[in-house]
Amino acid sequence: MTIIDNAVYVDGRRAAHPESLEQTFETLEATGGSMAWIGLYRPSAEEMAEVAHEFHLHDLAVEDAINAHQRPKMERYDEMLFTVLRPARYIDETETVEFGELHVFTGPNYVVTIRHAETAGVGLVRKRLEADPGLLRHGPEAVLYALLDRVVDDYKPVVAGLENDIDEIEDQLFANDAAVSRRIYELTREVIQFQRAVHPLKRMVENLEGGFGKYKVEIELQRSLRDVHDHLEQIVSRVDAFRDLLQNALVLDGTLTANRQNETSLAQNEQVKRISSWAAIFFAPALVTGIYGMNFKTMPELEWDLGYPYALVLMVVAGFVLWLVFKWKQWL
Repeated sequence: MTIIDNAVYVDGRRAAHPESLEQTFETLEATGGSMAWIGLYRPSAEEMAEVAHEFHLHDLAVEDAINAHQRPKMERYDEMLFTVLRPARYIDETETVEFGELHVFTGPNYVVTIRHAETAGVGLVRKRLEADPGLLRHGPEAVLYALLDRVVDDYKPVVAGLENDIDEIEDQLFANDAAVSRRIYELTREVIQFQRAVHPLKRMVENLEGGFGKYKVEIELQRSLRDVHDHLEQIVSRVDAFRDLLQNALVLDGTLTANRQNETSLAQNEQVKRISSWAAIFFAPALVTGIYGMNFKTMPELEWDLGYPYALVLMVVAGFVLWLVFKWKQWL
């Protein structure tokens, strides 16, 4: 079996620790007014069918719980509420965000939590509630609100980790780090996934608040959920700002890359100008010597005694004039 923890609570205190689901159902029936809390880890279809049959869980919700890979959502089926949460944690070693998936069934006298990832969040919430019988006495709603509170609290280290990564990107941008573009894309993907987990949760909490009067929620639970809502608002605001910062960083990286390419191109153009200028300067003497090296019997200045000095002076003057021209044009 994939049962992580299984307990029946009476008046906010653990009254029984059944060893199987059958015992849980029997104990719950024998102790009317109690609450069962069953924690499962990646249950099979047969295990979910047993739970669904006993608590009359809706088939669509059960199918979602088995298949996993669901978006954060909250759906009500008569007296049953099906909630999907996406817990997250920041991994310092790899500087990445790992997302989990938690499904919660809450009904009049039961809570079924289904984990699809390794996380200690549900166990910590159970310990916290068991240490506070006054809160746990409020029943399944108290468990759901405590789980929401835990998920939102676990988002805070993720926000801090992403903020630190973005600060590092700013340093990389101006250090001409070639790997910064890839890092920006990776962070942007993580921020988008974070937004997909956080934004629906905000709407879910608002819907729960809207049902305070209809479902006669205890005032203490109302206060707890409003506190969760306040923390969630802050997280949503910061995550949205992260995406804007990363988009600006991506634009800046493109601009800096284009500037570096332009500088390289300008430097290459300068080199081409220098090479072309010196080639032209040396071409003038080569032209003169080429002409005078032709084997013609009749040619001006061949019989002239000053023909050779004249040719030398002509080559020097031509080269010097070209050098002055290129210098004036700042090619040299």
